[in-house]
Amino acid sequence: MPPFVYVLMLHGVLGFIDIVVNHELLAKLPGRGDSAPEEALHAAREGIFACLFASLAWFEWHGALAWWIAALLLAEVLVSSRDVVVEGNIRVLPASERLLHLFLFINLGIVIALVGHALLWWHAAPLALVRIDYGWASWVLTAMSAGSLVWAVRDGVAAMRKRNTVGG
Repeated sequence: MPPFVYVLMLHGVLGFIDIVVNHELLAKLPGRGDSAPEEALHAAREGIFACLFASLAWFEWHGALAWWIAALLLAEVLVSSRDVVVEGNIRVLPASERLLHLFLFINLGIVIALVGHALLWWHAAPLALVRIDYGWASWVLTAMSAGSLVWAVRDGVAAMRKRNTVGG
């Protein structure tokens, strides 16, 4: 199994801890009226990871298809960069959240490096979507994808409700 699979699963676990502990329990973002922009960014990130987990759980993206994975990683970097600014403007982050975000950014760099290495090989291969099976890890990534998608919808709906409440 390629190392990026393990690091991607670690990212899912760290992200889940961030959502539950920091966003839900400590900051109580769903109940905050000023958190619509932050919730929208979180929904975008969760959607990106739903696609990334699902895309890498069962397939190698050869040839020009490798750009799909590269685009997801770039989108994540852009969303996370914007989220750092928005979060800092909306609320004071506790030390635990700042520390976990540091670990997430470090891990994201490792994900990008390891997946990027695989993408170099995949991009050089003939155009194909190659089915792979990492056993239990493919199923874990699939479950993470489903959980990320559910949370993306939840946060997206919360952001829209808050925008409509504030704007209307």
